[in-house]
Amino acid sequence: MPAYKRILLKLSGEALMGDDAYGINRATIVRMVQEVREVTQMGVEVAVVIGGGNIFRGVAGGSVGMDRATADYMGMLATVMNSLALADTMRQEGMTARVMSAIAIEQVVEPYVRPKALQYLEEGKVVVFAAGTGNPFFTTDTAAALRGAEIGAEIVLKATKVDGVYTADPKKDPEAQRYAAITFDEAISRNLQVMDGAAFALCRDQKLPIKVFSIFKTGALKRVVQGEDEGTLVHV
Repeated sequence: MPAYKRILLKLSGEALMGDDAYGINRATIVRMVQEVREVTQMGVEVAVVIGGGNIFRGVAGGSVGMDRATADYMGMLATVMNSLALADTMRQEGMTARVMSAIAIEQVVEPYVRPKALQYLEEGKVVVFAAGTGNPFFTTDTAAALRGAEIGAEIVLKATKVDGVYTADPKKDPEAQRYAAITFDEAISRNLQVMDGAAFALCRDQKLPIKVFSIFKTGALKRVVQGEDEGTLVHV
């Protein structure tokens, strides 16, 4: 029995690279989509926000010295590419996905309209939110917090390469301990970088819990959705 009815899954663009230097690793995206499919088959409504680091990384050198807003718009377009790849992979795996972009590109994806997004979720479709918030100077973490609050998600699931939030960097400190749960205030006082400041503040204000877990652990997403001790829960 799932612990949540509606979730917002935040994937980093880098997660799609697998072991590649940039771009989308086919085996990696298929495995991630299969994890999401497993959750939708439990009756959970899933929305996804994806970053663009895997594509933008390939052009990041050229963005040095570039106007920040221009670079951010390039990053937003990278998330549209990732969203299309994700939705198409979902289609191949027998799922129905809809990409909704915060930037108008009507020939390619439909614009983000909140009532339409809610309708898709209620119909059992996966909604992939592209182009971040549509504004420069905001990260896709902030987009995840914003969309999560807008659609009434019960939790924001931040999928990373690390299986939770630790007392120290587990790669550098073998004594580092994973927090099973921590409050927003504790995370701030201990300077634990769970999400960027704007995203974190929004989740705290909206009393929207965050779960940090590893998308690279097989079955981790399902365990999180079932309310098991997987990753780190950040709560009010």
